[in-house]
Amino acid sequence: MPNLNDIMEMVDALETKAVITAPTRCVAVRNRHSSCRKCADVCLADCITVDKNELEIDAGACVACGACIAVCPTSALVSVDPMEEELAAAVADVTRATDGVTVIACARKAARQTGDPDKYAVVPCLARMDEMLLVELAARGIQDIQLVDGTCRTCKYRAAVPAIDDTVESARTLLESVGSTTTITRTDDFPAVAKVADLHKAVGAARREFFTSTGHYAKDVAKSAAEKMVSEKLKQLKLQKEEQSLREKLGVKAGAGKMPTIEASRNLAILDAMARIGEPVEPEMFTRIFGDIEIDTEKCNGCGMCVMFCPTDALRKCLDKHPDETLGYVEFSMADCTQCNLCADACLKKCIEIIPVVKMDELFDFEPRLVEISASKTGNNKLFNRKK
Repeated sequence: MPNLNDIMEMVDALETKAVITAPTRCVAVRNRHSSCRKCADVCLADCITVDKNELEIDAGACVACGACIAVCPTSALVSVDPMEEELAAAVADVTRATDGVTVIACARKAARQTGDPDKYAVVPCLARMDEMLLVELAARGIQDIQLVDGTCRTCKYRAAVPAIDDTVESARTLLESVGSTTTITRTDDFPAVAKVADLHKAVGAARREFFTSTGHYAKDVAKSAAEKMVSEKLKQLKLQKEEQSLREKLGVKAGAGKMPTIEASRNLAILDAMARIGEPVEPEMFTRIFGDIEIDTEKCNGCGMCVMFCPTDALRKCLDKHPDETLGYVEFSMADCTQCNLCADACLKKCIEIIPVVKMDELFDFEPRLVEISASKTGNNKLFNRKK
């Protein structure tokens, strides 16, 4: 039987961060002029630091609400408690048990044992919910999504309410734009279909969850040693990475005319789910997921910094000749624009504006649009004068 010191040592060794970072996806890491601080602005615990091309999370201060994950435009923050796949699997299981009603509850509400634990999924806080999961549920035919949380004023997550409301409203807008009849409801009580019929069952489930979370100490002794070895290896790799320059971390090749890009995977998943639901029923949509761009050609000097730093390749070099020799083009893909605003932040002439209203026909077209820019006045722009 392990003593208290053994238990504490093992718990410490097996401790997992609720959120991990993917720094090379962060626009503030990619460019120090980035104004994006969406994750830090929404953080309840002030545990996120974005400064000097670094993205850091104080795991000890983090309360695992997940709000930062929902607002990050480039998915630079990843949930590991719960992992995306785990949450999706749990939601699928409980939806089958409720004949097509999806019920997701916050951990505090679940602890009150008024719901049937086999009929709802649990997240630490509803701020962990994002549009991708909600729209995908609708695409799979779910007509009723119930988000259950308490209204207790002492809840450590109470400051997340505006973030939850924003996500729910954003998901509703996405669904309404393609004629979905799925309803997303926030409520402070479990719906009848998920009410507990046997109190002993709910209490038993809570006890099982507690004992599971303690780690089954005897069983995990070997795992603890392995985790420590992995942890040490990760520390070594981190030290090696810290010795790299920013260009090396981001994988910038010598002579490259553009920063390495990342896939706007969340955007594409949401758009795919929307397409499976139906055709657009509105001409345009106000959204925080996709974006449009406007460039003031009178201010633009054709430097190409917007294309160079666009993280998702929403802006690309265009070889098409403009009939007016004083102008040129860039290609813009609305589906790949995440409203990270890095193109505008990197713009030397401050002539770019990101618009949160998108035209639905263009969004679903998947073909890039030609956007006018000024022709390079210097004639030596590496990005726009390089041959294909």
